[in-house]
Amino acid sequence: MILSLFFMSLTFRCEFTIFIRYFLLIVDFGNHIGFIGTSRLPYCSNFALVISEYFKRMKSKTILSAALVIGGLTARSQDMNNMNKNTSLAPVEKLELTQEWDKVFPKSDKVDHSKVVFVNRYGVTLAADMYKPKGVSGKLPAIAVSGPFGAVKEQSSGLYAQELAGRGFLTIAFDPSFTGESGGMPRRVASPDINVEDFSAAVDYLVNRDDVDSEKVGILGICGWGGIAIEAAINDPRIKATVASTMYDMTRVNANGYFDSENSAEQRNAKRAAMAAQRSADYRNGMYSRGGGVVDPLPDDAPQFVKDYHAYYKTPRGYHVRSGNSNDGWNVTSNLPFLNFKFFEYADELENAVLIVHGDKAHSYYFGKDTFAMLKGDNKQMLTVKGASHCDLYDRLDIIPMDEIAAFYTEYLSK
Repeated sequence: MILSLFFMSLTFRCEFTIFIRYFLLIVDFGNHIGFIGTSRLPYCSNFALVISEYFKRMKSKTILSAALVIGGLTARSQDMNNMNKNTSLAPVEKLELTQEWDKVFPKSDKVDHSKVVFVNRYGVTLAADMYKPKGVSGKLPAIAVSGPFGAVKEQSSGLYAQELAGRGFLTIAFDPSFTGESGGMPRRVASPDINVEDFSAAVDYLVNRDDVDSEKVGILGICGWGGIAIEAAINDPRIKATVASTMYDMTRVNANGYFDSENSAEQRNAKRAAMAAQRSADYRNGMYSRGGGVVDPLPDDAPQFVKDYHAYYKTPRGYHVRSGNSNDGWNVTSNLPFLNFKFFEYADELENAVLIVHGDKAHSYYFGKDTFAMLKGDNKQMLTVKGASHCDLYDRLDIIPMDEIAAFYTEYLSK
């Protein structure tokens, strides 16, 4: 296009000078007669004479060149105005990131901490805390961490990330789309598809860092994000090793209820109807209704696992101002897609390594055992922590088998 313009300019030089001369005369004439009413006709007529005189002086090949270039410019202009022609990544949103240490766990002197951002395939900018072992150079194995479901990176995921960084890994703990410090609207909405994508977006970011060995990247999910991590690993072979700690299958629990106690078409349809009605109400009201975080105050007849959640999310042990579980929870309609989406349909096709860590006293233990049974290969492991409840594996460093988790990554990220 540039060369065409250059050669055309050489051909047009003399003719264009003549054209400008005639055009300025007509503009001056137009200034005297105005542009309204019947005065438009003589102006247009004289302008037509200028065009006619100009093109009489142009050689036929010049006219052809002009037509081709103008046609090219028109096509280029149409392309530029068609946003569907844009194949670039979504721009990274400028996020408001807290710079002071505001985690629910103490800062380690064994690692360096910083904030980073990256964008996922749906255009949502994700915020993460990066932890890097002090005094280490060169390319490192890397791990992306998220969870629990409804939590933020300042809670359990950040603790896991910091502990693993202290054992030699570059780690990031990220807030999922629409939550915490990450971007996206509306706020506090979950999606089985987008949340799986969040893990792969973290991998996109890590494999392109100069200080990361792109062939040695793993992920770790806690609670509901344990199941999401395994689902991500099924679809993304760049993830060489996956750990699911105290995992949930969020599709199963939403569709079937706890312990599969609501596993019938009638009960699922009742849930769908309730959430469909909520959608109508949300749209009418112009805002989303929140489901509420962990119940507070606790009812007298609360199950033990609800008491355990309260002990973490609603007390200084784990409370955080940006955490949905600590405050007003997810949008009510967030559960809707999980009713219509089923994790682990292709679990037996997952070739890379998986470690499921679960406490045998956890109400969620059945999720871990049943998911493990779907996996194939001798690089799949299940580690049962005797006596541990679901929330013990959130932050109890005396119970979480962190050394065994690190050894698993060391083994399988080196292959």
